Amino acid sequence: MGAIVTLKKGEGRLLKSGGAWIFDNEVDTIVGSFENGDIVIVKDFDGYPLGKGFINTNSKIFIRMLTRHVDTEIDEAFFTKRLQDAWDYRKKTVDTSSCHVVFGEADFLPGIVIDKFENVLVVESLALGIDKVKNLLINILKNILKNDGIIIEGVYERSDAKVRKHEGMDTYKGFIGDEFNTKVHINENGVRYIVDVKDGQKTGFFLDQKYNRLAIQRICKDAKVLDCFTHTGSFALNAGIAGASSVLGVDASELAIAQARENAALNGLESTVSFECRDVFDLLPELESKGEQFDVVILDPPAFTKSRNSIKNAVKGYREINLRAMKLVRDGGFLATCSCSHFMDFELFTKTIKQAAMNSHVRLRQVEFRTQAPDHPILWAADESYYLKFYIFQVIKER
Repeated sequence: MGAIVTLKKGEGRLLKSGGAWIFDNEVDTIVGSFENGDIVIVKDFDGYPLGKGFINTNSKIFIRMLTRHVDTEIDEAFFTKRLQDAWDYRKKTVDTSSCHVVFGEADFLPGIVIDKFENVLVVESLALGIDKVKNLLINILKNILKNDGIIIEGVYERSDAKVRKHEGMDTYKGFIGDEFNTKVHINENGVRYIVDVKDGQKTGFFLDQKYNRLAIQRICKDAKVLDCFTHTGSFALNAGIAGASSVLGVDASELAIAQARENAALNGLESTVSFECRDVFDLLPELESKGEQFDVVILDPPAFTKSRNSIKNAVKGYREINLRAMKLVRDGGFLATCSCSHFMDFELFTKTIKQAAMNSHVRLRQVEFRTQAPDHPILWAADESYYLKFYIFQVIKER
């Protein structure tokens, strides 16, 4: 039967509006024995059944819901259906050669991310309950992919995010099963990359920008391009492959720049795409003082805030880099700018860009607004699943 968790009267508003989390301060009583990571039944204050989920008393996110039906068995067949649904959705919406196969709560499998890079899987487990069934999920997914003729040659775990500490879990990275070459070759939008699934950021490559990278190809032909926070060169290489006359990619990480140069060579773009290891906040004013102008400037910064407490400083950072970038775009050129912080929501990000435009005395003509690729689905009411905001503007000088 399992333990029964009853909510306080008036609580569970997030859950009832379609969310997947119950917080520790929403719980009234727990009846029955359990261990952290177990599946429990959740009921409202009046006994109305709300579903089943993983419990963890070490976490502020006390319960992560798996189903709204208390009579549903959480067994291998349940997880097989969830994973098959996730894969079928990707096959209809994205290029699946390399993609996010599972996106946690948005795929109704809370706390786990699984990326596929060609024939390699990379797993990031962030919650105790899902961690207990992680190997089962991997084996099921391998069989689902095998049915479509995809043989997974290796699995690597990148559960080294600090948020695991909030779950009472240690960070971990390493092979699941046999060892393999962790430098994986992929092809996206006609660009070839070497993805370092062992030592790259997150799971090795930011798949969420896949179609945003494709979108900038249209504006980069014959253009002089500046790509800021280039990481391993993905936007810069999309500009290069689209026929840019010159591209400069900048990042503060020596490792990322080394990988970017390797990727440029892989695509035969060394003569037009170059990279520098610099702090973008230092470089942009330098370029401005030299009178440099670019046809396209791309801003793809890391999240400047990962909590509500640091939003004020994040706004300053986003406003500063956008202001500097706008001054570096020639009249009629283009700015591609984004935020990957969930806490920097659409309204605040838009307001910040508008302030930067006013302060730099330019006018912005919006080309398009985009979010993360469809393999990172945005589940309405699960606000944490919507994090990436991406604008392309034409920059018009005052006239």
